[in-house]
Amino acid sequence: MSEKLQVDFSYRQILKIALPIGLALLVPQFNFIINNIFLGHLSEEALATASITGVYYLIFAGIGFGLNNGLQSLISRRAGENRPEEIGKIFNQGVFVSLAIASFGILVTWFIAPLIFKSTIHSEQVLIDVIRFLRIRIFGLLFLYIYQMRNALLVGINQSRLLVIGTFAEAVANVVFDYALIFGHFGLPKMGFDGAAVASVIAEFIGMFVIFLVIRSRGISQKFSLFQKFTIDKHYLKLIVTISGPLAFQHAISIISWFFFYILVEHHGQTSLAVSNTMRNIFGFFGSFIWAFSSTTNSMVSNIIGQGKKEEVVGLITRIMKLSCSVAVIVFLFLNIFPAAFLSIYGQNEQFISLGIPALRVVAVAMLFMSVGTIWLNAVTGTGNGRITFIIELIAISLYCIYVYLVLELNRLSIVWGWMSELIYWSVLFTLSYWYIRSKRWHATVI
Repeated sequence: MSEKLQVDFSYRQILKIALPIGLALLVPQFNFIINNIFLGHLSEEALATASITGVYYLIFAGIGFGLNNGLQSLISRRAGENRPEEIGKIFNQGVFVSLAIASFGILVTWFIAPLIFKSTIHSEQVLIDVIRFLRIRIFGLLFLYIYQMRNALLVGINQSRLLVIGTFAEAVANVVFDYALIFGHFGLPKMGFDGAAVASVIAEFIGMFVIFLVIRSRGISQKFSLFQKFTIDKHYLKLIVTISGPLAFQHAISIISWFFFYILVEHHGQTSLAVSNTMRNIFGFFGSFIWAFSSTTNSMVSNIIGQGKKEEVVGLITRIMKLSCSVAVIVFLFLNIFPAAFLSIYGQNEQFISLGIPALRVVAVAMLFMSVGTIWLNAVTGTGNGRITFIIELIAISLYCIYVYLVLELNRLSIVWGWMSELIYWSVLFTLSYWYIRSKRWHATVI
């Protein structure tokens, strides 16, 4: 059991965990790009509107991601301590929390979000499309959250290679149903923009169901007593909320700030909004392996702390950071050598490409900053102190929002200047996270 649950901190171990996570993250980001390519060929308006709906959904997806970062940290800690009997108890209580949050997200989207959109979106048609789309899309949360929980489990018990199976199934379903429902193929109705929402919900259900079959067939459900004794356990429920609550809120405000950014960009016109949507695709697609290293950092830091090897933490972080930076440099070179070729796949005009190229170059630089900042931030998460992670995020987000408001709304500068906010954001995250880890104040944290 210990050979499977406890990790070492070699480069081989890092890559063994990170590469499957990277592939699992890459495929849905590939889906986003395919989705937006379809919508781009539908119309520029659809591509622009997708930027708002996409980021809105990411707010709730980010809450789930934060919840599962906390679960992953807890599961990894118990794995490092070689206490497998605790893992199933943590997972089962996480199901209650995730379904409660998903239900809350559905209610907010149906009854509260439309009031916010009416006061912030200038275009009447964009407003109508956004509300109608999200009232369909939001039901995917019920499947997404359980799917994310299984991902956290597999990473936490050092079985990240199994992530790829469920993700691949989701990817295939998403592409097929996107094509069929947006344009009306294979005997299915032509739903246009709304077809992308229905396709995404179907794909998330399929991804969840397939990974459920994988976990069951590998005996993982039985080994850790998953989905058994579904009764409220106040001790573990409180532990999950204490660890995951700040992280969920952290990811929520992080993506809400991005939503704020896109609302300000919408005031600059449809082309600026469409370009910014593609920049989000770039961050998601090319940042997948960087995020994989950050998720690996969370899991491995928690695991080796559970093994009682706190003195090895900084060395581990440094190794992961070197790998993350190497990937970011390759991405930076690729994006700067072929910017027009990448942007042309969206089927837009020359104005779109001319505005997109300088924004893309800024994003390429920002990913270099991200490759360092996200590693150190997730190291803080791995120590189990979600409150500190939240405080660091709150400071970075506050500076980010002030900057984008001054640049985009008050001074009406180009979105290229707006995207430079990412440099500020990641720099602040790195600085504060690095200081906290080096201070060794986390040594006293117990989870």
